[in-house]
Amino acid sequence: MRDVPPQKLILKLSEELKKNENIKQPEWSRFVKTGVSTERPPSQEDWWFLRSAAILRKIYLNGPVGTQKLRTVFGGRRRRGHKPAHHRKAGGKIIRLILQQLESAGYIKKTEKPRKGRIITPKGQKLLSKMAKGLR
Repeated sequence: MRDVPPQKLILKLSEELKKNENIKQPEWSRFVKTGVSTERPPSQEDWWFLRSAAILRKIYLNGPVGTQKLRTVFGGRRRRGHKPAHHRKAGGKIIRLILQQLESAGYIKKTEKPRKGRIITPKGQKLLSKMAKGLR
């Protein structure tokens, strides 16, 4: 899984996640920005599934991961006019909802000890391994 290019893996994984009935793009997601560092909503039609695939990959690599850590990872640079730019976190509702959908699909689960957060399940590992194997 670590040997394949992330962009190709995320694209292929997003196509697989589209087939799962537990992962659905909400109606309101076409109109919202993903954080304060962006000026417009995402222009891609299937951006929800791309973000879901990227989050699943991040949980596999960095596991147990919570919403705040993912907000930092998916955040960006906030431009402040003539003042220097600063990093800002991404929106939390989108990440939280994607985590809940991935959990209901059985790809991740919550953990309490030794660190709180979400970890990948064997079903999620199998999916990622299958997608990575197809890219070799």
